[in-house]
Amino acid sequence: MLREKKTSIINQLEEKLDRSSIIVTTSYQGIKAKDITALRIAMADPDVEYQVVKNNLIRIAAQRAGKEEVMSVIDGPTAVIFGYNDVVKAVRLINQYIKSTGMAITIKGALLGERTLNATEVVALANLPSREILISQVVAMLKAPMRGLHNAVSFPLYGLQNVLRARIQDLTK
Repeated sequence: MLREKKTSIINQLEEKLDRSSIIVTTSYQGIKAKDITALRIAMADPDVEYQVVKNNLIRIAAQRAGKEEVMSVIDGPTAVIFGYNDVVKAVRLINQYIKSTGMAITIKGALLGERTLNATEVVALANLPSREILISQVVAMLKAPMRGLHNAVSFPLYGLQNVLRARIQDLTK
């Protein structure tokens, strides 16, 4: 490669590393070029980008971006998925694509913030429920103690009400 082209690629990778909230690494050995293209099309989302990278170039870009930890999940021929806003979206997209196509792509790991994740942790992240479901679960968990308190406070009043009604019925007979 020409020096100018390498410099341009490194600058682009540095910018992507800076912007990304999660960086997922995958292997792509044994995958045909048309399948890689189909994967890129399937991952066509403004918040997700799939790119095959040279390890040396991403190493330089990671050093410049201050994300050297990403090199711990890069080994051998590597493709990188940059997730920009939604952390789970990038992981979910690649995991669903692998399941639906049965392609021999393997997830090597990820860098989430400053924490590296192994392949099983990345798959577990992909299997998390959506944000809306998690919010509704938290609301339900917060609501349960209040409902229990309401029942505990109301139960004696209902009992008193029932006793008074029974007494009124006895007196009216």
